[in-house]
Amino acid sequence: MLRFLKRLFLMLLVIWLAASLNFLLPRLTDRNPIEEVIAASMGESGGTMEGIEEIVASYEARFGLDQPLWKQYLFSLWDSLRFDLGISISFFPERVSTLVLQALPWSIALIGTATAFAFAIGTALGALTVWPGAPRFLNVVVPVIMVLAAIPFYLIGLMLIFLFASQLNWLPTGGGYAPGTIPDNSFEFLAEVFVHSILPILSILLASIGIWALSMRGMMVTVQGEDYMTFAKARGLSGWRRFWRYAVRNAITPQVTTLVLALGNIVTGAVLVERIFGYPGIGNLLFQAILVIDYYLIYGCVYVLVLTIGLSLMILDLIYPLIDPRIRAAG
Repeated sequence: MLRFLKRLFLMLLVIWLAASLNFLLPRLTDRNPIEEVIAASMGESGGTMEGIEEIVASYEARFGLDQPLWKQYLFSLWDSLRFDLGISISFFPERVSTLVLQALPWSIALIGTATAFAFAIGTALGALTVWPGAPRFLNVVVPVIMVLAAIPFYLIGLMLIFLFASQLNWLPTGGGYAPGTIPDNSFEFLAEVFVHSILPILSILLASIGIWALSMRGMMVTVQGEDYMTFAKARGLSGWRRFWRYAVRNAITPQVTTLVLALGNIVTGAVLVERIFGYPGIGNLLFQAILVIDYYLIYGCVYVLVLTIGLSLMILDLIYPLIDPRIRAAG
């Protein structure tokens, strides 16, 4: 119980520090988001700019931006405790929580799926590359994925769009679904969403597998020199049993830490990937908010990120003894 309370306190401390930085950093710019949004709206409609100062002042009072900075900060912390993320400036009068909840499932499905597959495939390949008697085809596959690991996933995404969407016309160029489609729970809509997610998932997958493989490869090299591996071989255990029960189980602990951190980041999505493919996830939403310095939308997206990472780290710390018995024995 004491361990849980300690981790809970540390998680709340991290969330408070991150929320404070998240509040202050966007306000360091000299740009006025309300003025920019109103000016852009008037420019599109062909309206006059006369009286814009009064309109901006009224909206600043509506959003509380006419208050001293310290008051805005206290109000922001109080709203965060109540999970009230406010109203978006650029999508007025939509609430930030509504926009985040609409985009969240898209990012979870996209980044979560890609991360899970990359972790499983990369970890297995990384472990096999240094294991005696591994399949020979790895001598060809591994160098390729290592090269892909050095390429940013958004560049891989551009290459995939050019090849499979522009040249071959096999897959759509982007979006969560086709224009004009009304989202529902039908099989046809789910199949359309799946087809539109293939290229974004593939771009992240190809760029991530090599990173997971390199990390696991290094740990496997260290593990194979341990005494328990020598003892297991001396006992006459089969190669695959030594591989899974002794080598992989002991080498995978750092991989699990990285996986939890990666899953904690899925709520923001891969910003550039979602932007390139026009995917309706939180990464794309955050990008739009940053363009117009929408304080509340930026705060909402980052706040959800910080909250999920804090929860992920606390859960990881609590389940670590279940993954590695040595930690439980030391505790």
